Amino acid sequence: MARFGILTSGGDCPGLNAVIRGAVLKGETVYGHSYLGFKDGWRGLVEGDVIPLDRAVVRGLSHEGGTILGTSRFGPYTEPQGGPENIKKVLDDLRVDGVIAIGGEGTASAAKRLYGDGINIVGVPKTIDNDLGATDYTFGFDTAVSIATEAIDRLRTTGNSHMRCMVLEVMGRHAGWIALHSGIAGGAHAILIPEQPESLDQICAWVTSVRARGRAPMVVVAEGFKLPDMGAAHSTKGLDGFNRPRLGGIGEVLAPLIEERTGIETRATVLGHIQRGGSPTGFDRVLATRMGMAVSDLVADRGWGEMVALRGTNIVRVDFEEALANHKVVPQEQYQEIRVIFG
Repeated sequence: MARFGILTSGGDCPGLNAVIRGAVLKGETVYGHSYLGFKDGWRGLVEGDVIPLDRAVVRGLSHEGGTILGTSRFGPYTEPQGGPENIKKVLDDLRVDGVIAIGGEGTASAAKRLYGDGINIVGVPKTIDNDLGATDYTFGFDTAVSIATEAIDRLRTTGNSHMRCMVLEVMGRHAGWIALHSGIAGGAHAILIPEQPESLDQICAWVTSVRARGRAPMVVVAEGFKLPDMGAAHSTKGLDGFNRPRLGGIGEVLAPLIEERTGIETRATVLGHIQRGGSPTGFDRVLATRMGMAVSDLVADRGWGEMVALRGTNIVRVDFEEALANHKVVPQEQYQEIRVIFG
């Protein structure tokens, strides 16, 4: 009987547990597979730290946020224990035939490298930013948009009460999908994303126009947005586990600038990790479950070096090379389509 290992790596995301549940239930029922879960992402794979995964363990998981396996920023090539030779030995000792890696771009890149080094591995795409080009949607994105939309609705009521300009900062390092979708859903008067710089003059013109109509302005900004004269996205929090600047705080930079320029009292809210937490939406539960079931088919077919993806309404397979070929950002025409109704 074949045995496979599952790990969740990178940032947590609503829907991870639904993937695990879908893979284990279909793998057991249809193929007679058994599963182990590697704890805390790649660390569990490198150190052989596992828990058993069966129908009893995954029962009722589809509605739970986070991941029962844990996650970390630990990389599979971390010295001294990491690297393909040690990982092969761990898999042999555990009698594991292949690995299912659930994660975002960083996880897919590591999985591609491991596959090139002879490790049997497949992937499931995960990111709330929805920025992987090989899949139309990633699970977790819909939940993040729903949370951000609710935040806009709540900020609007307090903004209207005081006639303040409210600035909501959401996640989005290089891609503004959460800001765009939640901003549209929440009826924001300006949406600021990394792909499309806007001047402070333009932002203030939108804010002033809204206030002139007797409304309280609502601005949604992605954490990676920068004004034209900013050399890089705002960061004062050092580096993350991948040596990238930790972003966050652009909303708190913009708010006093808007207030100073327009004279309108302005407040900023940084939504932060609230976007990652809690139960997944119905859409994300369905998508994550389908991807989990599809990846059980993928390992049954020994489709190593591939990952599952959503194209239209179909779950398809793409190789890691294709999965990492394009970073999906908001097209200019899609932004311009909504920009005409700002202000």
